[in-house]
Amino acid sequence: YKCKKYGKILIKVNPAYTSRICSKCGKDTGKKPLSVREWDCPFCKAHHDRDVNASINILLKGLAQL
Repeated sequence: YKCKKYGKILIKVNPAYTSRICSKCGKDTGKKPLSVREWDCPFCKAHHDRDVNASINILLKGLAQL
């Protein structure tokens, strides 16, 4: 009801695997322990903060549903 009130759209996204998929090249880099907060993609060499990378992937998944 809040989205409707403010003229916004709510898009539900399954967050599974969003912290392990590289937001630059889209490759799955495998499971990492929660203690790993930053990592480098072995495919494109991009450096990622785990939470920022996951948020970018969630945004991209949501935009793809529009």
